Amino acid sequence: MGTVHARSLDPLPMQGPELGVQADDIEAPGVEPQQEVLENKDVIVQRVHVDGLCRTKDDLLTHEISGIFRAKNLIDVMQKSHEARQRLLRLGIFRKVEVVIDTSRGEDALPNGLEVTFEVTELRRMTGSYNTMVGNNEGSMVLGLKLPNVFGRAEKVAFQFSYGTKETSYGLSFFKPQPGNFERSVALSAYNVTGQFPWSSLREKDRGVSAELTFPLWRTSQSLKWEGVWRELACLAPAASFAVREESGHSLKSSLSHAMVIDTRNSSILPSGGGLLKIHQELAGFTGGDASFLKEDFELQLNQTLLWGSVLSGSLWGGLILPIGDKSSSIADRFYLGGPTSIRGFSMYSLGPQSEGDFLGGEAYWAAGLHLYTPLPFRPGRGGFGDLFRTHFFLNAGNLCNLNYGEGPQAHLRKLAECIRWSYGLGLVLRLGNIARLELNYCIPMGVQSGDRICDGIQFGAGIRFL
Repeated sequence: MGTVHARSLDPLPMQGPELGVQADDIEAPGVEPQQEVLENKDVIVQRVHVDGLCRTKDDLLTHEISGIFRAKNLIDVMQKSHEARQRLLRLGIFRKVEVVIDTSRGEDALPNGLEVTFEVTELRRMTGSYNTMVGNNEGSMVLGLKLPNVFGRAEKVAFQFSYGTKETSYGLSFFKPQPGNFERSVALSAYNVTGQFPWSSLREKDRGVSAELTFPLWRTSQSLKWEGVWRELACLAPAASFAVREESGHSLKSSLSHAMVIDTRNSSILPSGGGLLKIHQELAGFTGGDASFLKEDFELQLNQTLLWGSVLSGSLWGGLILPIGDKSSSIADRFYLGGPTSIRGFSMYSLGPQSEGDFLGGEAYWAAGLHLYTPLPFRPGRGGFGDLFRTHFFLNAGNLCNLNYGEGPQAHLRKLAECIRWSYGLGLVLRLGNIARLELNYCIPMGVQSGDRICDGIQFGAGIRFL
């Protein structure tokens, strides 16, 4: 950064009779106006002003801008002011935030004193939105209504309606961050979700409420959640298997869950470096309800940039559900595997235990993937639209099964190692900003077992979470 000049604390001379300056006030010829270089000199921030506030409480902003008073020089003031501006925008209550730094004025102004002014524009009391979302190989239209900064401390009330190819939902949520620590927050929600799962000939309707606490701990993001759900399962097709019909009816699940996330990736959609570790536990039945189980699953991903802009990526998923008591696990709680977002070359969630063509999910699974992403050959559209595309070479493997918990761990590992499904192939990947990604792959499935549904050849996938 070049030398930064601040105005002299003395009034600068003004030249020319047209400004109404008397002759005695005109500076002698040959004397240049004095300027003081403040870049490396000590300064004191005497005041911080926030202009444009209507609903926002002062105590919320005090936590976000207090660091500016610890600045020691002009460069430090600029940096801390920029950081404070980013924190204010992160609150989600301002449409615009501008920063003005000037010398102090008034009777108590110090020779090296500065004043920092934030000019803010608050969001309207009610905002609406319309957009589309891409999930795991499904799309949806989303209508939203938000009430930002309801009580003046960055609280938010939101209503959302979503209509998708496989799922329709609506819900009301309340979000409140802790002043001075935006990563620590509380969220309350009530929702109604209706989903169709053709691979299982199943329709599920959930009506639920939840309360979630999110907080940082060391380098991790932690969340604790309670959820109560009234679930209604029904057959999607008249020809549904007897195993699916047995699962039909009403159930109540009350569960406590914990999630830990360490994410150092430079992009959540198509990263070129960093890693991800996500661990999730759920305990149902301890706080009531007729579903009782302990569920554990994890996700690990590592990415490394190689030569010529290519990226090597490795992923590992795994999970286990342990029923508590004599009742077996529900089809709505089990794991599912297969499809363009997990084991490519197989149809969506169409491998593992099944009955009469309906896939029932499994109580244990693992899946691994190795990927090589490279720029397009000859780099067409380099520096522009072409950079959104990558060629994709992949190798996937995994298994999904039910375990006999009366057997030991070695028997469980042997069963997970039996009948491994795997596939390999190549294709194109398109990154849609930081929203989602699309894949068009040519897949060759291997290790196919009886009853598995495969997609041999061209397969299209869309989503935000890929193996």
